[in-house]
Amino acid sequence: MAPLELNLRKHREGKGLSQAQLAKLARVRQAAISDLETGKRRSVDLDALDRIAKVLGCEPGDLLGREKRRVKK
Repeated sequence: MAPLELNLRKHREGKGLSQAQLAKLARVRQAAISDLETGKRRSVDLDALDRIAKVLGCEPGDLLGREKRRVKK
């Protein structure tokens, strides 16, 4: 599975949300959430990704699997 598939499901389940609940709160179709989690859909609208991340309390990069970089002082 790709990072988006794994991370989306992990964050959604961590918040205790069903796909339908997340879809309603993020104003996307439930089928879109399902397709992203199963890998049937490989792309996502950036505005939708931002709304999904906000509902889940994370950054869009967290869902995409972007590694956090530490800045040395």
